[in-house]
Amino acid sequence: MKPRVIVILGPTASGKTALSIELAKAIDGEIVSCDSMQIYKDMTIGTAKPEEKEQCGIKHYLIDFVSPDTRYTVSDYRNDAKKAIKEILEKGKMPIVVGGTGLYADSLIYEIDYPEIAIDKLYRQELEKIAQAEGLDRLYKMACNIDEQAMKKISPNDQKRILRVLEIYHDTGKTKTEMEIESRKKEVPYDYHVFAINMPRDILYNRIDNRVEVMIEKGLIEEVEDLFKKYSNFPTAMQGIGYKEIKQFLDGKISKEEAIDTIKKESRHYAKRQMTWFRKNKQIVWLDGLKDKKANVNYIIDNL
Repeated sequence: MKPRVIVILGPTASGKTALSIELAKAIDGEIVSCDSMQIYKDMTIGTAKPEEKEQCGIKHYLIDFVSPDTRYTVSDYRNDAKKAIKEILEKGKMPIVVGGTGLYADSLIYEIDYPEIAIDKLYRQELEKIAQAEGLDRLYKMACNIDEQAMKKISPNDQKRILRVLEIYHDTGKTKTEMEIESRKKEVPYDYHVFAINMPRDILYNRIDNRVEVMIEKGLIEEVEDLFKKYSNFPTAMQGIGYKEIKQFLDGKISKEEAIDTIKKESRHYAKRQMTWFRKNKQIVWLDGLKDKKANVNYIIDNL
């Protein structure tokens, strides 16, 4: 039998961290982060990285270990996560993969080797011009014509992933779906039990707004200032919501209030995209985010 690995997914601010720590305590587990922003050093407040006290003595892997001026790929994540899972299993403990980055989760759960596409800057500029002139909807329709299956999991507002579908086809002549099918022929080494947190949208959005206010109070603005003093290049780190908006405020392009409102809005949009992604996964067992943590811990254990 393959070793079991628990996966807990969910949108931003849904309570994944607290639930996973409670579960780890109950079953002698250790946690592997599945968050594309919490990997970066010096980016703590804006990524809602669990602080040492919050971790409650539970060992966490793949947080706070990549320099923001380093490019980190999906393939890097899959390889690092598999190493972490192996280490946890060798200790006789239960690996618990926790996060909200659907692409990272799928690459791990289904052993998908997402290709690293060298960005064709001229083609990227051409696509961006189309988006500016005709709207992102035009690019979305182009991507649907190329790879309808892949686009079922991608929001019409998710420019980054729409561009990726177009660029993969432009660079390789194959669709993203075709490449994933080829990749999924690999044997998956673990028995993944996948859970995700569901929560009424109005309650989730209120939690998101409150979290952003707390981030500002904790010093998000100062964190962004320090980042730009320490680093000059951010290949992928500045994709994180909160950082680019605060940078616009620091550059005098928008007011502090506008930056905060934009962070809230973009975080809500991101949560919606996350849920769209997760709902396409028929393997997921859904958890009621309004229930007590212990009740969900017991439900997870009962469904292993």
